[in-house]
Amino acid sequence: QVQLVESGGGLVQAGGSLRLSCAASGRTFSGFAMGWFRQATGKGREFVGAIHGNSLSTSYADSVKGRFTISRDNAKNMVYLQMSSLKPEDTAVYYCAQSLSSAYVAGTSVGYRYWGQGTQVTVSS
Repeated sequence: QVQLVESGGGLVQAGGSLRLSCAASGRTFSGFAMGWFRQATGKGREFVGAIHGNSLSTSYADSVKGRFTISRDNAKNMVYLQMSSLKPEDTAVYYCAQSLSSAYVAGTSVGYRYWGQGTQVTVSS
């Protein structure tokens, strides 16, 4: 059974930074694409970004491009989301997810089989 556990969320002022972490266990981590998604209260789940299973590429939503960076450490079974220049509209529960393949379909949740429980990020104005 795959387990994904996010951490690092919290309350931050607009313009600030946070780094989210996602720890994976229970399945080979290396080689499978990982994604970050978010869901604000009353809204649907939104793609934030993704990283190839072997870090060959990344993709980001236009709303976070240039502000957020995804990275992974396959030796530690970890994926990270570095968020900077945070805005109130970034407030949401953030989820990491693991795909069934090394590649991702940019901008979508297609192919993601395993999901974490989420971590809350709140950005105050």
